[in-house]
Amino acid sequence: MRWLLFFAVFVSACSWQSRVKFLSDEEFKAYYALKPFMDEDTQKAYLKTKTEEERNAYLKSIKIERVPPTTLYDMFYSYPEHIRQAIVDGAVQTGWNKEMVLMAWGPPFDKKKVVGRPAPRSEMLIYKFEKHDDGSVLVFVPGSTTEYKASERFRREVILDSDVVADIIEKPGWAD
Repeated sequence: MRWLLFFAVFVSACSWQSRVKFLSDEEFKAYYALKPFMDEDTQKAYLKTKTEEERNAYLKSIKIERVPPTTLYDMFYSYPEHIRQAIVDGAVQTGWNKEMVLMAWGPPFDKKKVVGRPAPRSEMLIYKFEKHDDGSVLVFVPGSTTEYKASERFRREVILDSDVVADIIEKPGWAD
C-alpha cells in the first residue's frame, strides 16, 4: 500500500506541466509567449524534451501556416531582444501586430468586428485585467481563482486595423 501511495505522488510530481520549472529564464519567457499558439500536445512534447537544444530544435520543427511561412521558434526569436522583452512584460503598443499582442496577453476575453474604420479589415480584442494590492496587474483568465484578490478591475480594447494595433483604449471596470 505504501508503494502505491509513493507511486501516485511520484507520478503527479512528474507531470509534464511541472517541467516548466526546469526551463531557463529565456526558455520560460519564450514558452509563455508562444503558449497561445500551442495545443496541449505541442506543450507536452516541448516540455518533455531534455535539453535547451532539443527544445529549440522542436520549436524550429513546428511550422506555422501564414504568409510567409514560419516556425514557432522564429515567431518569437525573430524579434530583437528589446521587443521580446516588451512582449514578456506585456507592454503592448500601437504598431504591434496581432501575433505580438497574443504573445503578450494571450487569447482575448472577447473579440468583435469593427466597421467604419479606414482599414479593409478591423477588429477589437477585449482583455480584462485585475490590479492587486501588491501592484501586480494580471490578465484575467476565465476560471481563474485570482479575481477575488483584485483591488481594481479594468479592461483594454485593442483596435486592430489589418492585424496591426491602431489604438488601445483603457476603460474602468469590466462591463461594456
